[in-house]
Amino acid sequence: MTLELFLLLAAALFCIGLFGALTQQSIVMLMMGLELMLGGVILAAATASYYIAPATADGQVLVVVAITAMALEMAIGFAVVTALFRSREVDMTDMAAEMKE
Repeated sequence: MTLELFLLLAAALFCIGLFGALTQQSIVMLMMGLELMLGGVILAAATASYYIAPATADGQVLVVVAITAMALEMAIGFAVVTALFRSREVDMTDMAAEMKE
């Protein structure tokens, strides 16, 4: 596969995630959209790293670190959403926005 196809796939993932993040009101669906956006960015970075310097492993290390950070961020986010739901039965973004008042 060529660089253009990988970048096109990364752009498609990012666009689908952006659409999902902007249109969904459920907190879990919003987080899934953000996850797709981050996946698209990581795919583009890994592809660029491979095509720029295929002999070094710096890009692979960066991808592993980014995926680890993404997994931690999602785990913490789901823990916060679970705590919100258990304490106040809040599962939509507009309900969570009312809590700051």
